[in-house]
Amino acid sequence: MKGRFAPSPTGRMHLGNLWVAILSYLSTRRQKGQFVIRIEDIDRQRSKQEFSELMLDDLEWLGFEWDEGPRVSNNDRQYYQSYRGHYYESQLNEWSSKDIIYPCYCNRSRLQTIMSAPHFGELIPIYDGRCRDAGVKIFNEIAHKKVPSYRLKVKSCLIEYIDFWQGLVSVHIEEGLHDFILKRSDGMYAYHLASVLDDIAMGITEVLRGCDLLEPTVFQIYLYQLLGKKVPVYKHAPLLMDTHGHRLSKRQQSITIQELRQMGYSSHQIIGLLVEKTKLVDSRYVSSSGISLDELLDVSLDQDVLKKSTIIL
Repeated sequence: MKGRFAPSPTGRMHLGNLWVAILSYLSTRRQKGQFVIRIEDIDRQRSKQEFSELMLDDLEWLGFEWDEGPRVSNNDRQYYQSYRGHYYESQLNEWSSKDIIYPCYCNRSRLQTIMSAPHFGELIPIYDGRCRDAGVKIFNEIAHKKVPSYRLKVKSCLIEYIDFWQGLVSVHIEEGLHDFILKRSDGMYAYHLASVLDDIAMGITEVLRGCDLLEPTVFQIYLYQLLGKKVPVYKHAPLLMDTHGHRLSKRQQSITIQELRQMGYSSHQIIGLLVEKTKLVDSRYVSSSGISLDELLDVSLDQDVLKKSTIIL
C-alpha cells in the first residue's frame, strides 16, 4: 500500500494543508504502507520553489517522516511535477496519434460564457464541443494565430465509485459536453492528467484529499480506465471552513504553520489544536502540551466526523 501528500507550493503551509497531511499520514501508517511527498507545482505562475522548501521545513518540524520524495530520495526532481513535463507530453503524443485528443482554440471569454446559466455552480465543467466537431479548414485558418489547448475526446458513460468516507459518487459523462482539458494553451498541463500519470508512475494505491475534488475525481477515473490501470482507493476528507463559511486556504490568507510557530505554539500543540477542533480526537485526550503524530496512530479513521463535507473551526 502506498499513500501520498501532494501539496501545491503557492504559499505557506496552513491548517487546511496540515489537516489533509495528517489524515493521509495516519491512513498510510495504520496500513503499514509507504508515505510519499510529491510537490504539485505545475502552475508555473503561482508556484515558487521557496514555498516548496518552506513546506518541507514545516512538515519536518511537525514530525512527518516520508519514505519517498524530496530530501529522502536520490533524485528529488522526480517528485516535482515541474520536472515531469516530458512524461505528460509523451502521453499526449500517444493519444494524439490515436485521435483521442483534439486542439481547442476557444478563448477564455467564450468558455466562461458556456459555463454560465443554466449550469453555473456545477462542480463538473462543461463544454459545447465546438472544436471537437470543427473541420480541418477552420483549424488551418486559426492555427497560425493562436496556440491551442488540448481536450480529451470523452465517450458518454456512467462513472461510479465508492469513496471511503463520502460513499457512492455517480456522474454521467457526456461526449463533447465533458471533453476536459489536458493541456492549456499557455503550456500548463491539467491537474487531472498530471495527478493520474504521477500516481500511476509512483505506484500510489490510496489518494486522500479534500472533498472539493469528490465529483471531479470521475475525470481521473476515466483516465485510469483509458490507460487500463487500476483505480486507487479514494478518501475525500471534509474541508475546513472558518465561521464565515470560507474554506481555509492560501487564497483566503488562512493562518499558517509559520504564524502559529511564531506565536509560540509547539509542533505537538498545533497538531493537538487541529485534531481537537475538528473532533477527530476528544479533547480529554489532548493535553496542554499537545499530541504527536505517533500518538495519533491509534486513532480510528472510520468516524462520522470524516463523513461530513465540511467542518467549521
